[in-house]
Amino acid sequence: MKASDIETKIESSFRKQVQKDKKVKNAYLLVHAEKLNIHLNLAEGKTGNVPANIHQPCHLASVGKLFTAKVTAILHEKNLLDFNHPIGKYLDAGLMNGLHVYKGNDYSGQITIRHLLMQTSGLNDVFYKLYRKMTEDPSFSITPREAVIWGKENLTPVAVPGKKHFYTDTNYYLLGLIVENITGKPFHEVMHEYVFEPLDMQHASMWGFSKPKVESEYPPAKLFIKGVNLFSVNGLHQIDYAGGSVIAPLNDFLKFMKALTGEKLIKKETLNRMIEDDINMGFPTVGFNYGYSIWKFKIVPVIMPEKYNSWGCVGATGALMFYHPKTESHIIGTFNDFSWRGKALQFMARKVIKELLKIESR
Repeated sequence: MKASDIETKIESSFRKQVQKDKKVKNAYLLVHAEKLNIHLNLAEGKTGNVPANIHQPCHLASVGKLFTAKVTAILHEKNLLDFNHPIGKYLDAGLMNGLHVYKGNDYSGQITIRHLLMQTSGLNDVFYKLYRKMTEDPSFSITPREAVIWGKENLTPVAVPGKKHFYTDTNYYLLGLIVENITGKPFHEVMHEYVFEPLDMQHASMWGFSKPKVESEYPPAKLFIKGVNLFSVNGLHQIDYAGGSVIAPLNDFLKFMKALTGEKLIKKETLNRMIEDDINMGFPTVGFNYGYSIWKFKIVPVIMPEKYNSWGCVGATGALMFYHPKTESHIIGTFNDFSWRGKALQFMARKVIKELLKIESR
């Protein structure tokens, strides 16, 4: 099939999917494949009364974790940290004391940078519990550091470090605090200096923490969890922090992914380690392995054949940012609603990658 025919099919599938789902207020999809001569940048729906536009800044939720992982990798290559070092080397006693006490044993000193990146520290998740407190009490506010301390005082760890994958924003708050301690700068400033500015991501910023170099004339696309617009929750940006927070038009996210796959900012061997040093996420159906904030499809014959193999990052509001090596394609988008938490990946595989493979195999 021709590239133009495939573009038409993907666009039609995307627009129909958004239009028929009443929960989805706005959605965005970018598919870029130079090898296949494809570049689609789509927007559907509205932000309030403003029609969705491809130039709107989008918050891709936990996709921002891959930016945090990349900054951590840059510091690793600068010999300012080591993936295998215990986190206590970079954090103060106020945070470390009693951070991980599991079944009467204190494992705080055994947590490494690698454990945080791979979500295997065994620490519990504070995000959704604090999110509920914020929605119930608009006056409640808490910083990332305070959130970590709240977690160790109110929650129980789930496993010994390194023994189990357990997805938690707590790990990425700690990474953000480590970055700040090493650089002596606020995390958002480091993100601009190490990522946004070198990649000319002029419209990118950290939600609630910074401004883009060039302000957009369009409002940020709203995103929702069970009907609640996340931008309306007072103080929520504080617990987004290094676990998310990146907000930019999809074209800026594409610059990031092209740099990551093109060996800019970090070396190929470092990226390979981020992808290959992984753990099974333990999903009961089609599985994923998790590297350093990188999700990889776990190959399952018939259900998920090798030709679909891809890697990237996922956000809880139906957001994704993936690279499909076989077609050398970048697929970035969001349906901006929690109900699409799993469905976005299904859409990518069935409605995007499946179609791209028809060109690749001709």
